[in-house]
Amino acid sequence: MPAHILVVGGGIGGLATALALSRGHHRVDVFEQAAAFGEIGAGIQIGPNVTRRLHQLGLAEGLEAIAACPEALVVRSAGSGSELARLPLGDAMRQRYGAPYLCVHRADLHSLLLEAVRAQGTGTLVTDARIAQVETSDDLVCVSSSGARAWEGEALVCADGLWSVARQQLEVPSAAEPPRITGHTAWRGLAAQAALPQALRRQRVDVWLGPRLHVVAYPVRGGDWLNVVVIAESAPAGDARDWDQASSLDALQKATGRSGSGVQALLEAVPGWRAWTLSDRPPLASAAEMAHGRVALVGDAAHPMVPYLAQGAGMAIEDATALAEALGKGGAAEVPAAFAHYAEARWQRNALVQARARRNGRVFHATGAARLGRDLAMRTLGARLLDQRWLYGG
Repeated sequence: MPAHILVVGGGIGGLATALALSRGHHRVDVFEQAAAFGEIGAGIQIGPNVTRRLHQLGLAEGLEAIAACPEALVVRSAGSGSELARLPLGDAMRQRYGAPYLCVHRADLHSLLLEAVRAQGTGTLVTDARIAQVETSDDLVCVSSSGARAWEGEALVCADGLWSVARQQLEVPSAAEPPRITGHTAWRGLAAQAALPQALRRQRVDVWLGPRLHVVAYPVRGGDWLNVVVIAESAPAGDARDWDQASSLDALQKATGRSGSGVQALLEAVPGWRAWTLSDRPPLASAAEMAHGRVALVGDAAHPMVPYLAQGAGMAIEDATALAEALGKGGAAEVPAAFAHYAEARWQRNALVQARARRNGRVFHATGAARLGRDLAMRTLGARLLDQRWLYGG
């Protein structure tokens, strides 16, 4: 008999997990702390390793309708604007990895997953459920909310993000430790491409590297909108738990200074800015940090990472499909062994992505001689340096 699984967290990772498990005919109830299911933020990049999993979940057609397929990844100097390296995407990614490299708006991907979960109809979607306590036994798990409601199931998947309450059920010393505030701040903005000067419109991923900062721009929503992100080594502002702080171009420039004229023109064309403080945790050290007994973690609840490899959402989606594959059509009795198998299969890859993301941050923001060496390597190796074969083929 299929298992009854509780998923705490109704974001991209939680809904991907619910969809993957429900396709195996498990009953999956999803608990979201907000009053309605939704997503904040702006764009995300999803490499072939991620689109391949979304296709496996039956979302290929829907994904094509909401995504932009950038033609190339181009890395430039933030000061001079000169090109350092270029990686063809588009057909090149499909031919090499069997799936495209896409850019989507978070809200669009979230809506696509939510509609698919509702269509499966194997469980319930619960809102206003801020989980305050988790209890486990040999056979059952029970979660209760701050509103004095409680639910019981045969397994628990924690997809409640960076500040996860449920992760404290793991029997490892790091489970209760708070995330690390990195000292880096990100600003994001969206602009309608039709409202931009022709020179600022783009159907590719552009990255500008500068001392202690970098800027990324790429199309979303079928290419009609441009997503722009600035990440800098700057003192965090506001509540570190707030992913959607109000900000402005003036605040951004006070923190980062002014870049070259090309980047500056783009930043000035973005009509509004939001900010958030970047946090992470050390790379996973063992499978015990991803599962214990009838409790498993996915995404940021297990392995939050800095965004310098553009794989935070991607690793959550990989987790979701791996967890469903580990459990298969097994019932309640098989849950502990399946969760242990899932954790063993996933923790080293997630740890590697966490570590590589931190390393990329140091490379992107290099100064002095390290910056000169980086630029020389990029000009010399080009696409060979940018193509993450170990990641996209995994």
